Parts: sequence; structure tokens; C-alpha cells
Amino acid sequence: MELPVLFEERMRRMLPPEEYEQFLKSYEREQYHALRVNTLKIRRKEFLERGLFDLEPVPWCENGFYYGENERPGKHPFHEAGLYYIQEPSAMSAAALADVQPGEYVLDLCAAPGGKSTQLASALQGQGLLVANEIHPARAKILSQNIERMGVRNALVTNETPQSLALRFPAFFDRIIVDAPCSGEGMFFKEEQALIHWSPENVQMCASRQDEILEEAAKMLAPGGTLVYSTCTFAPEEDEGSMVRFLNAHPEFSVKKVPSPEGFRPGHPEWVDGPEELKATFRLWPHVLKGEGHYAAVLQKAGELPEHASFGKVPKADRAVCRAWEEFAAVNLRETPEGIPVLFGEQLYLLPVAIPLKGLKVLRPGLHVGTWKKNRLEPAHALAMVLRAQAAARSLELHPNPDESWDMVLAWLRGESVPADGENGWTLALAEGYPIGWGKVSGGQLKNHYPKGLRR
Repeated sequence: MELPVLFEERMRRMLPPEEYEQFLKSYEREQYHALRVNTLKIRRKEFLERGLFDLEPVPWCENGFYYGENERPGKHPFHEAGLYYIQEPSAMSAAALADVQPGEYVLDLCAAPGGKSTQLASALQGQGLLVANEIHPARAKILSQNIERMGVRNALVTNETPQSLALRFPAFFDRIIVDAPCSGEGMFFKEEQALIHWSPENVQMCASRQDEILEEAAKMLAPGGTLVYSTCTFAPEEDEGSMVRFLNAHPEFSVKKVPSPEGFRPGHPEWVDGPEELKATFRLWPHVLKGEGHYAAVLQKAGELPEHASFGKVPKADRAVCRAWEEFAAVNLRETPEGIPVLFGEQLYLLPVAIPLKGLKVLRPGLHVGTWKKNRLEPAHALAMVLRAQAAARSLELHPNPDESWDMVLAWLRGESVPADGENGWTLALAEGYPIGWGKVSGGQLKNHYPKGLRR
């Protein structure tokens, strides 16, 4: 790979000669591949006992695992069932460092495609609130799809600027993750565009943009809250430099000392004439650990976390829609998800907490439970993806014998209907006990309602 000359010169100044040569060689190696077990759907131990792939733990993420070059987890039906998320190993670091606890209010400010958000959602375990924001509409749509596949029930997906969110949510969140847009130096061998567009001027432009995003994040973090800042670049201006500028502007923040995961190196305050506390930030070097280049810092805001703010009442869906949802749940569910019913057009959602949505660009206001049409409710795919098998009144196992092929499950994922005995009505299709969508039994067939846009 031919690296930019000015980039090479800067890295040669930053690293000792022997280490610089090791750094250059890291661009010649194969990429590391990893997945993260989705504990909203399956326990880590249970997943490992299945022995699906040849796995090796990612040291800094409890539920992260490297998989072999010849493995194809993206083609396994369990991927569509949301049992795991395929994610670059270093990209798991920011959410792991956030140390999110169930019940907290969390913001992922630059969230697409969804790896960090779904990792944060796993930590929340369905409690509290996750706001996953992405400023680019097309990327926000992909984010929303991944939130759905992973069975997240307590997330809002928004398509807003940081400035707009800061006006709506002052001092609101317990934890905020800013995985900032950057010059992408750690992604050169993966993202050709990052290599093509690199220049010292672009580095400075990214640094200025990061300052703007961090300024808005500071407004939204509650006193006593935690802010995790991360990039996938080596540029000091975007890493330690961003932290120096932010800390100088915000004396209420300090670097929080957290245990250093295996393979992480300390930050370098001497590169930016910064304070010694920046040594408690982290650099992930591709020649030191098995992952791409990243930087991460954990910051603490002074004060004590307040009680979660309430916006008061939110306009609920009208009584006819709520009644249709209650009737559907009574007939088809043994466990009913909680939330505030809100109607977006014909789409019914369960909002996890009382937040007025008017004026916000929202793609997914909580759990999508169904479509209101012709005075009845048709269940949404998202509802199937949050349920446990035993939560549905009727279910059909499409892969009853683990020793046999996955033909029936694969047919289902292509949109085909399958033979079915039993009571007519909405039925949860299962792959070895894990929901993969809704069907409707009629005339000895389970008629397929798997979304057309997801079919293989």
C-alpha cells in the first residue's frame, strides 16, 4: 500500500525507528475479523457452547470474539436472528469503555452503522433509554435496521445535528459516546476513500468539526456523567489535541482513570503540549494489538448525577389504536412489551420514556410493534425480533433437528411460505428457538411476512 508521504513523515517523527517499521508492516497484514454476541438474545456461555465458529476472545470486550479467515458468520441464519453483530475488534472499545449500566440514559451521538449502539443497548438490557443519532439520512436508515435486527426495544433513532439535539436535551444523559468523524488514518487499508482524501488540511478540518461536536455533547451530559471520545485516526490534532482544546474550554471535565485493557497504550500529551492526565487516555496501535488504529478517552463531568428528567405527558395514540394493540397482544402474546403507544402515520411504536417527539427527525421512536390499517393491527418485524420464543402464543420451529440442513430456514429468509399444522393466526417463526419473523398460519401453510427488503 502506498501511503501519503506527509503521513509517513509525521508517523516517523511520532514513533521510535523500530516501532515505526512494525507500524508500516501492519498495513500489509490481513484484516482481523470479529463478532460480538448479542446478550439481549443469547447468553455468552450459551453462544459459545453452540460451537458455531472458531473463536478467540477480544481482550477489551467481554462479548467480542475474533473469528477465522474462512468463517462466514454473515451467511449463517443466526446473523439474521440477531444473535451477534459483525464488528471490527477495535471498534468495540468505545462502548466497552463507557461502562454503561442498566437503567441509564445514553446517547450515541455519531451512531451509524450501529455497532456501538447495539453494544450499548446490550449493556442497558432493555432498561433506561438509548438515543442513537446519525446526521446522514442514508446511514441513519442502516442504523435503524441494525437496531431492529438486534432486538433493541428502548432506543430512539434520530437523524439530527448535534446542535439540534443539544437544544432538546440539555444536561439530560448519564453517558454520551462521541465516535467522531475523523481523517480515518487507522482505516487506510480498509477504506480507500480515507486514503485518497487524506491531507494535512483534511486533518485540521476534522479536528475543527470534532471540537464543534464535543461542544454540543458537553451541553447534553448531566453533571456527574461520563463522556467517551474516540476516533480511528493517529493524528495528534484529532486525538490528544482535541482533548486539550476541550478540557481548556471546559474545566468542569477531567480525564477519568479507568483500567487499561490488554494491548492499549497510553496517550501522548507531549505531542500536543498537553497535561499529564492525557496519559490516562488510550491509543490502540495496529502493530501492538489485533485490530485497527483507534484513540479513546474517558471524561468525567463534575457533579452528581441527578434523577432522570421527565418531559411530562406525551400524546398517546388514540383509543382505537391502543385497543387494537391490546387486543392483538391478548390473543397473540404471553408477554407484552412495555412503553407509551405513539402513532407515526400508520406505524405504532412503544416509546420507552416520555419524550415529546414533535420537531425531532425520528426514524424509530422506540419499539415498532405494528401497522394500523383497516381498523386492525398487523405486527411489525421489530416486534418479532424483541420477543422470546415463549412470549408468543403460537410459534413454529423451522429447524427442529440441528443435525439436518437449514433448508427450511433459508427458504423462509428468501420469503417463501412453509408447511404448518396447528391453529390459524399470527405465528412466530423460529430458528432453533430464536425468532426470525412473523408468519400467518392458514390452510396448512405458514404464510411468510418476512420483510421484502431483508429477503436473501
